[in-house]
Amino acid sequence: MTTRSPFDFDIRVSSDKKRKARGRRGMSGAVESTDKPCAFPGCKELGQYRAPKSPDQLDDFVWFCKDHVREYNLKWNFFNGQTEEEFQKFVDKDRVWGRDTQPFGKRPDEGRAWSRLGVDDPLEILGEKGTRSAPASVQTRRLPPTERKALEILDARDSWTRPEIRKQYKSLVKDLHPDLNGGNRSDEDRLQEVVWAWDQLKDSRNFKD
Repeated sequence: MTTRSPFDFDIRVSSDKKRKARGRRGMSGAVESTDKPCAFPGCKELGQYRAPKSPDQLDDFVWFCKDHVREYNLKWNFFNGQTEEEFQKFVDKDRVWGRDTQPFGKRPDEGRAWSRLGVDDPLEILGEKGTRSAPASVQTRRLPPTERKALEILDARDSWTRPEIRKQYKSLVKDLHPDLNGGNRSDEDRLQEVVWAWDQLKDSRNFKD
């Protein structure tokens, strides 16, 4: 029975290397149990080393012996056949782990983020900035989030009367409707937003007739 203290050990790197097994040193990734032949023409060795067939087939492999897989890897080019523009696009996307990003930006009439997310704060728990939906020169009173969003879409002000908002609505419809623009349907999405916005405001009691 040993009387060596459990805290008595050698922390030198050289001693640690001696304690480690040497069985893994020099491993090359060979599959010892395979019986596949080497895919190189005329080679009679076992294909113990796999390599992807192409950049488009990274999960589909061909099998080579050690010498020929080295030769294959030396000639491998993941970007073979791609243009300079495609290569640069891949590099730019790889910098953000393959995720598309959106540039930061802010419109001058963007309004209050809380309202756009459907959050109302009548007690101003979020603070002055959290309840302010626009500069004081533009915003004059509080409105429900949907009506505030509708005003933004129509580029209207909360101090306008209902007839003034209706006039703005009709002007936008005239500019966006395909029947009034030679059949041009490119603004249909914007038109739907405008129609939705007017639906939120036309019966609202927050605007005078």
